[in-house]
Amino acid sequence: MVRPRKIRSVDFEPEVTYFKPQAVPLSQIEEVELTFDELETLRLSHLKRLGQTDAATMMGVHQSTFQRTLARAREKITDALVNGKAIKIQGGDYKMPNRDGTGPMGQGVGLGQGRGRGRMNDSFSTGLGSICRCPKCGYEQPHIRGQPCNRIRCPECNGLMTRKE
Repeated sequence: MVRPRKIRSVDFEPEVTYFKPQAVPLSQIEEVELTFDELETLRLSHLKRLGQTDAATMMGVHQSTFQRTLARAREKITDALVNGKAIKIQGGDYKMPNRDGTGPMGQGVGLGQGRGRGRMNDSFSTGLGSICRCPKCGYEQPHIRGQPCNRIRCPECNGLMTRKE
């Protein structure tokens, strides 16, 4: 039996979760999926300039786990840059401590919703056919790829939208 993956602490919520090469239509582009915990390893290592041991402690994982996650993130980013692929940030086994429960994808009490498409339904993970819904008034609109629903204000009541599954 496989050992369950340890939940990582992520203390960063990106404003933008989709990057693509300029002048390439979305219909003609391949994507690389970078998880929130992989993004956190890049942030702690390269922007905060923390050593792997300190960064791993902040994420609640062992140093070797941090190193593998960082290597995987670097490989994905390099693949996207060298081969002209889009980068989609989503999923991962993570929790956001001291948060109000919205998390990066507006799901659960600060918990991520799985690792890539493995634990999410396809329409949610790809954004195709998804709906942003206002929990206050029930207003619905089509999801805009690369723009989290929990950052959109309802045009009817000005409340924050959530993703409808």
